[in-house]
Amino acid sequence: MKLIQISPSDNVAVALEDIEKGEELQVGGISVIAAEPVARGHKIALKAIPAEGEIIKYGNVIAKASSDISVGQWVHTHNAHTNLSENGSYTYNHKVFPLPEVKERSFMGYKRADGSVGIRNEIWIIPTVGCVNSIAGKLVQENQDLVKGSIDGLYTFPHPFGCSQLGGDHEQTKKVLTSLVKHPNAGAVLVLGLGCENLTLSQFQEALGEWDDNRVKFLICQNVSDELTEGRKILTELAEYASKFTREELPASELIVGMKCGGSDGLSGITANPTVGRFSDKLVALGGSTILTEVPEMFGAESILFDRCKDEEVFNKAVAMVNDFKDYFVSHGQVVYENPSPGNKAGGITTLEDKSSGCVQKGGTSQIIDVLPYAAPLKKKGLSLLSGPGNDLVSATDLTAAGAHMILFTTGRGTPFGAPAPTVKISTNTPLYENKSSWIDFNAGTVAEGEPLDDAGERLLDFVMEIASGKKTKTEEKGYREISIFKDGVVL
Repeated sequence: MKLIQISPSDNVAVALEDIEKGEELQVGGISVIAAEPVARGHKIALKAIPAEGEIIKYGNVIAKASSDISVGQWVHTHNAHTNLSENGSYTYNHKVFPLPEVKERSFMGYKRADGSVGIRNEIWIIPTVGCVNSIAGKLVQENQDLVKGSIDGLYTFPHPFGCSQLGGDHEQTKKVLTSLVKHPNAGAVLVLGLGCENLTLSQFQEALGEWDDNRVKFLICQNVSDELTEGRKILTELAEYASKFTREELPASELIVGMKCGGSDGLSGITANPTVGRFSDKLVALGGSTILTEVPEMFGAESILFDRCKDEEVFNKAVAMVNDFKDYFVSHGQVVYENPSPGNKAGGITTLEDKSSGCVQKGGTSQIIDVLPYAAPLKKKGLSLLSGPGNDLVSATDLTAAGAHMILFTTGRGTPFGAPAPTVKISTNTPLYENKSSWIDFNAGTVAEGEPLDDAGERLLDFVMEIASGKKTKTEEKGYREISIFKDGVVL
């Protein structure tokens, strides 16, 4: 099979392999002869489409033709354009889809003193300000001997903020960093400050709320003569505490999994994203939780999500989240459709509607039970939407701060980055999986080769349980971990 027509109403199909000019192809009962070469992941017209006629993929309008398009022609940026604008009105048309039947699953995780659950037992150093990044890095480097027994690792997450920020940016930095301190994948945490930064220790502790003195400790570098010696002493105490935790069998209902994509291609919405969607439905059916973010990559396909909001209150919150992000673009003099990226386009994605229609496939078909502000903690079990941008590092940090134990990251182009939470890279195509075996953890390209989506989703569910039980991702093996905090305002 060289072509796939995703929905019977689509007037374009997607090439699953490179197609040569003159090839006769069959799809959905339609016979078409390629008028020109069409690369894998790109679209071919199944019907004649007049100029300004709708181009339909996923059963959704993803573009308008900028010129007449004949049957068999390649359909892409040279003959199609976005139909998006900053304005949009939405109607709540509630839809409910049945959840799949799934056999019970469990994983070996860590039960924390407060009742929360982690899938790693790590020691984290959280800098309150960028000025102490190097000290935090030195402490990690010099104290690796503490990583033993049930302790899975010692890490820090440098960032450039914590000082010279105002208003919303200051609050967002504080919110993300305190949320990371609370993350259950960290068995123990050292909060490292300088002493003169805007994000003072008292502010940080007030935002943190209650904490366990055995699990969370603080060090202000300006208050001690030798921060490395004092840091070693504190880390030794934290390691003693964290070493008391051991893995135990826990139900899949305890898992929280974040979902995002990056470096997408024309197969993302056909293979990897719907595979993650099948996984999401299965985990929700088991009583677990999934989180979907990347609001700008919902533009043009948001109604697909809105119709699955469990009630009008959640629908109104989802609409407000999307409109707030559109206002954010407009307030900076930008259009909402300044996407997809050059890499996306090279992979076959033509417009933001095209990208978004594939992106939202990660959300499966279950009900959306809540909408969360940026970096806010998950409150309810099931599928939640999380406000955040599409940028890989910012959104992955956002998901971690919200409480995701791990992140499923689909990609058609490949990327090596890792979030603080284990980051599972899922390829949309088999060549990427084979060529970048040091980056990619799971191959969903098999769907383009005939594997049923439900089987791929089941296979991913099993793989997630392995990761949750301690199997390391490729990024973990290499020690690739980073954070990035959303910034919008003035730097002093």
